Amino acid sequence: MTNVWQIPIPDEARTRLLAEVIATKMAAGVMITLRGDLGAGKTTFSRYLIRTVLGDDTAEVPSPTFTLLQTYETPRFPVRHFDLYRIAGADELDELDFDDAEGAALTLVEWPKCAGDRLGSCRLDIMISETDSDDDGARHVAIAATPEAEFRLARIRAAYDFCCERFNAAALADLRLTYLQGDASTRSYARLHGNDGVQILMDMPRLPDGPVIKDGKTYSEIAHLAEDVGPFVAIASALHETGIAVPSVDAYDADRGLAVIEDFGDLTFGAAIAAGVPQAELWHAALDVLLQLRRTPPPAEITVDGVHHTMPVYDAGVMEAEVALLADWYWPHVNGEPIGAARRDELVAVWAPLIAQVATAPNMAATTSWVLR
Repeated sequence: MTNVWQIPIPDEARTRLLAEVIATKMAAGVMITLRGDLGAGKTTFSRYLIRTVLGDDTAEVPSPTFTLLQTYETPRFPVRHFDLYRIAGADELDELDFDDAEGAALTLVEWPKCAGDRLGSCRLDIMISETDSDDDGARHVAIAATPEAEFRLARIRAAYDFCCERFNAAALADLRLTYLQGDASTRSYARLHGNDGVQILMDMPRLPDGPVIKDGKTYSEIAHLAEDVGPFVAIASALHETGIAVPSVDAYDADRGLAVIEDFGDLTFGAAIAAGVPQAELWHAALDVLLQLRRTPPPAEITVDGVHHTMPVYDAGVMEAEVALLADWYWPHVNGEPIGAARRDELVAVWAPLIAQVATAPNMAATTSWVLR
């Protein structure tokens, strides 16, 4: 691990912010090691991180100095917090069930040198040290990542720097980050709780080119996927012009792949039905949106902040790629085995004339409408 992110932490607010950003980017199977002298702040840092994963800012998070291990069941995954300062040998690690063979938990390890070569491969190594500052909360933090965790660390750094630049010291003192469940995309989310209310921090990293799958193109190119946050902002702007309620974009950084957007809350259709809202009202509301989209054709070009975006066409290539998902994902999920060449050819043969009919219809230009996936 040659690349080390060096972070001056001037106060406790930045310590908490860093821990909360890291917490929102964690997953089962990741290990975080915490190094530093006694009193450097490892347990305090762990407490902020664990509380964020728990979703409880007041949860009791004791130091595992004497128990050696504290475990937590959270809404996302189990958390195991080790303090190995008093470990005498590897046999004690076995008694603590130290190895997470199933990759089912987030593991925090203080005094990781006592674990020898038993540390996880997907790992962030964090070194916390005191500074010469008169401020008791001032620290210096250095973070390195194993190759399996490098991308995760890059997104942590982008989000932390973005928040530090966007919010002044007073705002950071009151800012809280909480995890928000994502969707079926490459985007991830966190809630920003601050003096101005609650907003969403959307993380949309620039997509790397994937493997070529057809006609010299990647899936991203064929399906016209947005490869950075710019098209998201452009589409949001265009949809707003139709009169449809979409989250406003308060700020964004295209290079970092981050945006601060409006929070619409948690009232999904499923939650509304569970709360007793009549389904007919929900379906009427959905149809109203579809009708409004139909009345307002999408623009061919969208300009936001001087950047021009060309609206991609939902052409035959996109439709073929979407149908292929049935073979690549749905069939193996349902049947427990790959679809096989013969059945894939059968699927393609069924869909090919239908796709051609839609893609070459003479009135396509007159019926152009939105496709929101």
